[in-house]
Amino acid sequence: MKIGVVYPQIELDGNPESLDQIGRATEALGYDHFVMYDHVVGAVHENRSPPLWEHGPYTDKHPFHDPLIVFGYLAGITKRIELVSGVLILPQRQTVLVAKQATDIDLLSGGRLRLGVGSGWNYVEYDALGEDFAERGPRLTEQIGYLRQLWAEPLVTFNGKYDSLDRAAIIPRPRRQIPIWCGGFAERSFKRAAKLADGYIFAGGAEMSRNGLRRMHHHLQQEGRSTEGFGFECLLQSPTVGGLSVQESVDAARRWQDLGGTHASVVTMALGYTTTQQHLDHIAEFRHKLGSS
Repeated sequence: MKIGVVYPQIELDGNPESLDQIGRATEALGYDHFVMYDHVVGAVHENRSPPLWEHGPYTDKHPFHDPLIVFGYLAGITKRIELVSGVLILPQRQTVLVAKQATDIDLLSGGRLRLGVGSGWNYVEYDALGEDFAERGPRLTEQIGYLRQLWAEPLVTFNGKYDSLDRAAIIPRPRRQIPIWCGGFAERSFKRAAKLADGYIFAGGAEMSRNGLRRMHHHLQQEGRSTEGFGFECLLQSPTVGGLSVQESVDAARRWQDLGGTHASVVTMALGYTTTQQHLDHIAEFRHKLGSS
């Protein structure tokens, strides 16, 4: 099973030195991948109509780096680890621009991007970016196929409901089809992934991930797809989207592997850490205990 680190950016005040240190440590400690969450703007939750999703844990007080920009930087200071968006809110972005950005990251990193995508929960971000929150699911479905066409074909004509292109192309194109994984909590997200994706990133704690894994197996079977070659990643966190202790994370990773999980990532947020070094110590101890257990 592949093991990664979720970057704890909401607790590090947007400090670029912290990003550099944890990015380098992830590779030096022998981890396989580095995961970044995505939010373009943070929003006040109070007095919203309609209310923001109650399980959305992030507000205007939480800093977020842009994952694609960060991956461009990490591509230059690492050599081996996979760079994973977990997940990029794709429907609030221009598809062709994401195709171009993802291509450059994959080329600059030597083929190390895994593009996790989802529909998100924060309609304020959609409004800020000029996209329709109500259409996010269908648009995401269309975008996945469109991305693959843009990456594969030297000249593209595309006429979709949300995007169109007339005999044009991104140049250069990636040297491969960049893997696209889905993420989310809803049944429709599982169905979309079973039809279109290369893997799934589960969040929300071990129990929710186990249930999601069962549903993904069901939907893959419905689509006539094998679970072989399909990736299943668990973010090792509590149901409240916070981190677990080192030993709890090790135990959860082992259980996930026994269930057939292919990837797992350690989460160090919401553990009361106040310094970058505490996060570094946690991921070092987890890597050591997991390797020796």
